Amino acid sequence: MIDKRSFDSLGHADHGWLNARHHFSFASYYEPKRMGWGAIRVWNDDEIAANSGFPPHPHKDMEIITYVRSGAITHQDSLGNKGRTAAGDVQVMSAGTGVRHAEYNLEPETTRIFQIWIEPRQTGGAPAWGAKPFPKGERSGRFVTLASGYDDDGDALRIRADARVLGATLKAGESVEHSVGSGRHAYLVAATGALTIDGIAFAARDGAALSGGRTVTITATEDSEIVLVDSE
Repeated sequence: MIDKRSFDSLGHADHGWLNARHHFSFASYYEPKRMGWGAIRVWNDDEIAANSGFPPHPHKDMEIITYVRSGAITHQDSLGNKGRTAAGDVQVMSAGTGVRHAEYNLEPETTRIFQIWIEPRQTGGAPAWGAKPFPKGERSGRFVTLASGYDDDGDALRIRADARVLGATLKAGESVEHSVGSGRHAYLVAATGALTIDGIAFAARDGAALSGGRTVTITATEDSEIVLVDSE
């Protein structure tokens, strides 16, 4: 089955400096039917105003993936890591036994991100952070693995979950297939553009929860930039 979650149906919180949409229950947004999807616990669609951001705060036992849609995000953490991740690129943080981090938009424009939280395959472990550029041209017409918990995805950022984060860019009229294994859970959002999944129409920033045991055909009806998580 395909569960369509339109952008207008998502949880919403506007803090002035942060305009957030929540695909799953998060903070003050509570929706019992959207507590998670498999090991995927959070998918936030955040718009962060220029020269603002999240001050230092703690995390523990969660894999946190940030996909930058426009602008850039600057990360700092209690491990001494600091880095700037720009549009189209990805950063990951394994919170492990505990870490404090801050994320700031130090740019003169609004930064837009997807922040995705995935439950780790096991708790504990030393915290870690990493970031990597992923040129959009290299994922034209196909999915590329951006972050992965599997050893055979050698070029991807490492996460400690039974999951992959995939990205693709499709021109209008192009299609790509994705097989969701039996018992697994996939969640897909188009950062830009519009598409159909097995004939069901999705606009930019709509969510699609895909059940396991099926192969879906994703067709761009406009030039589209797609992010998909395939998890246990």
